[in-house]
Amino acid sequence: MGIITHIKNFLHPEDAKKLDVCIDENVAIDINHVAMEFKVSKDKIDTLKEYIIRTIKRNKDDNKKIRILDDITFRVYKGERIGILGFNGAGKSTLLRIISGIYEPTEGTVTINGKITPLLALSAGFDKNYSGKNNIFLNAAFLSMDEDYVKEKYDEIVEFSELGDFINYPIKNYSKGMRAKLGFSVATLMKPDILIIDEILSVGDVKFRKKSSEKIDSLMEEGVTVLLVSHSIRQIKRICNRCIWIENGRIIMEGDSETVCDAYLESSEKSSKKKKKKKKKK
Repeated sequence: MGIITHIKNFLHPEDAKKLDVCIDENVAIDINHVAMEFKVSKDKIDTLKEYIIRTIKRNKDDNKKIRILDDITFRVYKGERIGILGFNGAGKSTLLRIISGIYEPTEGTVTINGKITPLLALSAGFDKNYSGKNNIFLNAAFLSMDEDYVKEKYDEIVEFSELGDFINYPIKNYSKGMRAKLGFSVATLMKPDILIIDEILSVGDVKFRKKSSEKIDSLMEEGVTVLLVSHSIRQIKRICNRCIWIENGRIIMEGDSETVCDAYLESSEKSSKKKKKKKKKK
């Protein structure tokens, strides 16, 4: 069995050990009744002075809780390629961040069996005042890569990123696309067991998008498990063999990519027609 890298919330250490023994060795990701809430202030306070005055007067409103995900349960088996569908605000990216270990779920457990590479915010871990070269090692450390291995692969990273002499310049001078290229080149350096992708297959220019897609295709051919969030139905149908559709923080449909994508598109078209009718009435 692979190494279980993180077990989230509400598990006593002894229960965690039992879970290690019981988990199906073919399961890469096990999401069990996961919910996520964020606290949002009801009160708009613009200055520190106003905050202090309202605190002294005790008339500062309490925070309210917004439930982004609600009772999400599913399993991803090794080698599967899962597409996550949903309209804006459905909770897709929040779910990926929970799976990647960035967020702690409010409720439920997330069990990961294998090494994850999250392709989320590709420039996360970069220092804008450092050169691209220094940021390669900084970002690699952020992803828990061995320094000697990164040194060995340094030229390969630079070549793939297509940055050339810019690699020696501070990345505060880079465009968003250049930072994304560098982040992608580092993140895909080591073969992961699980690849988490959130709308990043459109980074860079046309040439780099083609190259990054080919890189991900090569990883999939080697049996890497993939979770993909994308608004491109064509992309999801091409890459994924199963889809999960999330709406208002809950799973409303799960199945093969063709069936779920077609149902999602039909729902999207109906929603667009309703909006148009409302505009006409106004």
